[in-house]
Amino acid sequence: MRTIINATETPASAPHSDEEGLARLLSVITDSLDEDKAENIVVLDLTGRAGFAERMVIASGLSERQISAMAQHLERRLKEENLARPQIEGDQGSDWVLMDAGDVVVHLFMPESRELYALERMWGGDFDAAAEEIAVE
Repeated sequence: MRTIINATETPASAPHSDEEGLARLLSVITDSLDEDKAENIVVLDLTGRAGFAERMVIASGLSERQISAMAQHLERRLKEENLARPQIEGDQGSDWVLMDAGDVVVHLFMPESRELYALERMWGGDFDAAAEEIAVE
């Protein structure tokens, strides 16, 4: 069983124009990462706080090889589902891979790099107060 932390401190703003599409995109992303045994999957709501995406997904892998495999698998799943053709930054042997899937950006980190860059603190607002744990079976 994996845990997904869904930090949604949603500011007062207009809802996403295609909430169903966004929910489907997030579901495919988090399911793919969970299948690949990603650790500490976090979804941050960026609505009204960033112009580049509606959500940010952050996850950790235990090796550079695992991170690379997660990125390749996720890219394939998104294409198969006709959801996105993500742009990918970072390559094999990298401790951080960034995937831009349109309304969702995905950061895949080694634990040390994730701690160093601390994106949850930067983008999560009052992360501890807004965090909600959702068990994924």
